Amino acid sequence: MLKSFYPVIATSRIEESRDFYTRLMGFETTFEADWYISLRRPGPLAYELALLDHTHPTIPEGYRTPVAGLLLNFEVEDVDAAWERLVVRAGLTPRLELRSEEFGQRHFIVADPDGVLIDVITEIPPTGRYADLFRTG
Repeated sequence: MLKSFYPVIATSRIEESRDFYTRLMGFETTFEADWYISLRRPGPLAYELALLDHTHPTIPEGYRTPVAGLLLNFEVEDVDAAWERLVVRAGLTPRLELRSEEFGQRHFIVADPDGVLIDVITEIPPTGRYADLFRTG
């Protein structure tokens, strides 16, 4: 039986990444070594995320590279308020400007220090051809 599931980001910028996720994304540090940091976002659903120095021998030889091609979705209640907080006030560079999509999202994308894309999303009603594609249940 699965007891836990969380992403571990292989990073070349462990301290900068910790600061990004704690300062801007609301995570708290639950364990910290110079090569591994465990983070948890407090609340009724305690989301977890870990950061691992990409050169650490725990990672098999041949796989010790920084993360690439990863997109993390952060669903929030008010994406416009998140835009104001993260882009306008904190100065993060948008990789995708705030916009509404007919597939049912209002969102924008920023990047963490290693280039992991952070898609900040509020669900909106889908329109057009997407309105009938969602399954309920």
